[in-house]
Amino acid sequence: MTVLLAGDIGGTKTILRLVISDQPEARKVPLLTTLYEKTYASGDFPDLVPMVRRFMAEAKGQLGEVPAPEKACFGIAGPVVNNTSKLTNLSWHLLDAEKLQKELHIPQVKLINDFVAVGYGVLGLSPNDLHTLKPGQPDPDAPIAIIGAGTGLGEGYVIPCGGGYRVFGAEGGHADFAPRSPLEVELMDYLKEQGDLERVSVERVVSGMGIENIYQFLRDRQYAAESPTLTAVFTIWKQEIGREEKSVDLAATISRHAQENSDYLCQATMELFASAYGAEAGNLALKLLPNGGLYVAGGIAAKNLSLMQQGEFLQAFSAKGRVSSVLEKVPVHIVLNTHVGLIGAAICAAQL
Repeated sequence: MTVLLAGDIGGTKTILRLVISDQPEARKVPLLTTLYEKTYASGDFPDLVPMVRRFMAEAKGQLGEVPAPEKACFGIAGPVVNNTSKLTNLSWHLLDAEKLQKELHIPQVKLINDFVAVGYGVLGLSPNDLHTLKPGQPDPDAPIAIIGAGTGLGEGYVIPCGGGYRVFGAEGGHADFAPRSPLEVELMDYLKEQGDLERVSVERVVSGMGIENIYQFLRDRQYAAESPTLTAVFTIWKQEIGREEKSVDLAATISRHAQENSDYLCQATMELFASAYGAEAGNLALKLLPNGGLYVAGGIAAKNLSLMQQGEFLQAFSAKGRVSSVLEKVPVHIVLNTHVGLIGAAICAAQL
């Protein structure tokens, strides 16, 4: 058994988890047992080191004598280069794994991007952590694909390798948006004009920002009448563009009204969003042939489960013309566990 420290580090909050890892020979993925977990406000600390030191002291207070972690892995909301990272939305100094090893007295420390952590995390999920949209014909030796719309659009893939797994991030969210209908062509042209853009990335359509963009497009196009409630929220949202502090969440408001079937314009927005999301997931699946499964992570899918079940997502996923049959074997799952990145950090640490 090995004692591990796992972390999910974000600009607003950081979750730390102390874990025991046990890996029987017959398993590719370790068995993880949580000893202690705590969430901290990231901005309350000048750096990660004092946060971890407090965490270990609190764990000792709860558990008694605590074994020192032998390995640690931290998933970070920002780019990771050569095991170092500068968080995008947090004023900490540069995180350096080698420095963390010395200051925390942990022999091995690894930093990974938060979406790479999600890639590792899907390996450790139970059936209760997933909602299966399409069972397919899973192949445990085939690649796994991950896609996740949230603030942006993350993509990645997992490859079985030497009795374990290797996880790779990708920048597919910044690939070109490929419109499939006259309405989506209009949407692309609208986004180009509004943003003075030469090209439109798929992230501008499939993300929280994308929900806002689609709604604004349909609203301005007068696709349907806007309700007074949404007019008020939209007006405030428009006024607050560019500000750090926001008093309204337009995407969440649109999503909620769509789920309640209380606003036709919101419903049309989310249906177009789900279709574009499914189409991009299908594009990723064509490139990777992930018969090990395609996992839809990110907060939007889990919070809009009824929308994802309605059919637009899977219909667009499978509508690939003469090669549609290629995707029949690909299982499609929605990740429901919000701690998937923390699970992934622990799995990655176990593989060090």
